[in-house]
Amino acid sequence: MQARIRVLGHPVHPMLVVFPLGLFVTGTIFDLIYLVSDNGTFAEVGFWMISAGIIGAVLAALTGFADWTKIPSGTRAKRIGRVHGALNSVMLVLFAIAWLVRVGNTDHAAGGGAFTLEVIAVAVGGGAAWLGGELVDRLGIGVHEDANPNSPSSIAGAGGQRGAARSPRASRT
Repeated sequence: MQARIRVLGHPVHPMLVVFPLGLFVTGTIFDLIYLVSDNGTFAEVGFWMISAGIIGAVLAALTGFADWTKIPSGTRAKRIGRVHGALNSVMLVLFAIAWLVRVGNTDHAAGGGAFTLEVIAVAVGGGAAWLGGELVDRLGIGVHEDANPNSPSSIAGAGGQRGAARSPRASRT
C-alpha cells in the first residue's frame, strides 16, 4: 500500500517524523543539562528545540493521518496505525504542556515537572516510533507495491516502467 501523500515518488510522512523526534529528544537532553548545570543557555536551546519539534510533529501528524485513512479497515495495520497515531498525539500533548509551562518564563527554563513530562513524552514517542517501524517493515504500509532490490528510480521509473524488475520480491513463496 502506497502512502497517500508523496513527493517525487516517496512518502512524505517518514521524511517528516525524524525532525520532531530528533528535536524532542535533543530538547530534553538540553533541559537535563540545564537542570544539572544551571546554565540558562541550555534551557533556552531546549525550549526552542521543543518549539520546532511541536511544529514538525503537527506536520508529521497531518501526513500520517492522511496515510492512515488509506489503510484498509479491519486490518492489523489499521489497528496498529491507530495506536501509533494515538501515542504520537500523547507525546505531542505532553511536549505542548511542557512548552506552555515555560513560554511565560523570561529564560524559558524547564522545572522538574516540565522535564518529567518531557521524559515521559520521549518514552511514549519511542513506543510510537517502534509501531511506525512495524507498520512499514512488517506490514508494508507506505511501501511501493513493486518494491524490490532492482526497482527503477522513483523519479525515472514513473512512466511505464512499473514492475519492470519484479523478480526478487514477486517470486517469494
